[in-house]
Amino acid sequence: MTVPALLRAQADQYGPRVLLTCDDDVLTYADADRHSLALARGLLALGVGRGTHVGLLHPNGSEFVVAWLAAARIGAVSVPLSTFSTSAELRTLLRNADIGVLLSARSHRSHDYVAALRDAVPELAVAEEQPLFAPSMPVLRHVFVGSTAGGVGGGGVGRAWAVPALLARGTEVGEDVARAAEDAVHASDRLVIVHTSGSTSAPKGVIHTHGALIRHLANLNEIRRYTDDDVLFSNSPFFWIGGFAYALLGTLLAGGRLVCSNAADAAGVLDVLERERPTMVNGYAQSVARLPADPTFARRDLSSIRRGNLYAIMPSDARPVDPGLRHQMLGMTETGSVCLVSEDEGDQPEHRRGSFGRPAPGFEARVVDPEDGRVLGAGEVGELWLRGPFLMEGYYGRERHEAFDADGWYHSGDLFVVDDEGFFYFRGRGGDVIKTSGANVSPVEVEAAIRDVAALTAHVVGLPDPDRGQIVAAAVRVPPGRTVDPAGLRRQLAERLSAYKVPRRIVPIADDEVPTMSSGKIDVAALRELLRAAG
Repeated sequence: MTVPALLRAQADQYGPRVLLTCDDDVLTYADADRHSLALARGLLALGVGRGTHVGLLHPNGSEFVVAWLAAARIGAVSVPLSTFSTSAELRTLLRNADIGVLLSARSHRSHDYVAALRDAVPELAVAEEQPLFAPSMPVLRHVFVGSTAGGVGGGGVGRAWAVPALLARGTEVGEDVARAAEDAVHASDRLVIVHTSGSTSAPKGVIHTHGALIRHLANLNEIRRYTDDDVLFSNSPFFWIGGFAYALLGTLLAGGRLVCSNAADAAGVLDVLERERPTMVNGYAQSVARLPADPTFARRDLSSIRRGNLYAIMPSDARPVDPGLRHQMLGMTETGSVCLVSEDEGDQPEHRRGSFGRPAPGFEARVVDPEDGRVLGAGEVGELWLRGPFLMEGYYGRERHEAFDADGWYHSGDLFVVDDEGFFYFRGRGGDVIKTSGANVSPVEVEAAIRDVAALTAHVVGLPDPDRGQIVAAAVRVPPGRTVDPAGLRRQLAERLSAYKVPRRIVPIADDEVPTMSSGKIDVAALRELLRAAG
């Protein structure tokens, strides 16, 4: 199946039902079909077709969905761009991804994308009409800004650069031409290039095709029992694979309803949750952790939520007493979202604490010694390797050997162990392992111990040490009203961990002191510097 075929089928079946609600922004299946067809005709009028890279710079909402579907239904390749991006990051992404047409929001929260794009592509500041021919961005030909574009001149954009101008161009293209373009899309065609978040290296453009990603999400929907009766709330951005595939494409496949929110305050998000009554919640736990602190939280009716991983907002009878005894999931951009999972959503026995489940259908997984390629046995820590038809096609602009070995295995860089029942357990990133006095320490294990003994979140790294090679250091997040005695915490940890695993340096920090990157992930280099300076 392809996305255009899927969209037509779902629009025929579900028509007036809501596909997406994002705050007050509502999009039905019929609207998604109609609006994306009109935009697709506009793209065709520009010469966009199979293989053209179309950049999407939109926050979660109907404009993103319509733009993605418009590109997909004529065989163009969508390239979602992070709304956190700086102008320098946008310059790199636009150029490295060979984006020919960019569809952008005017702004989002504190981000002015028109200003950022003018910094990224200086020729935009003086260009009066399209197509654009810019030495700094030789592939980029067209930029269209969404409905919040503003007026001509100043900080806005001219009418010729606004989406209505693109829609007007579409009237030149017959609907029969657009339908023919849809029919020419194949399951093996490229659908999307999703960039990794760049937490350990420069962002890489990960290529996924129509057929492989659709089949993978169909399997995942079956595992999580996602049907057309369900309403899914997700806080995952659509420009990352969790939001794009697990939330958005998964919802389109299921015929369900996807709920999201761009509200800046907790009360606004809670309003959406209470009004839309999701049955499932999925995404980043950290981004909903602030919701229970809202003064209105105690009186909110969130009883509709029965499943998911955002435990902070789930009713008490649906969330686990001990989250460590529920299967977690492993998702990667390279694997098209989730690749380790379990359909069992109940509490597990103690010996399965921290389990990430087993490989999703279509995936082979093994734990390998990264030094010699030897497949390791149960309980041995090694690198997770993955293989299967639903993996990425590869990295855009890179050789195949940079993505896969000669036998088709993807080397994840993640350290895992597998038990004798085939369940996988995360032990950290390969580059994160701390080598102290000849012993290896997993930051994940130390962070879990701090969480267990002190009920606090910690970020653990290794710091250079002339005698031991590295020492274990921990930045411990301390909420208002609490204090931490580093010496006392070390004594508690010594009862749980081997002596070499106990952090020699513990630094209490407030939440707003945690260094992060534009992606929202921890800036590990800055964290190390913070801990080093505190020594």
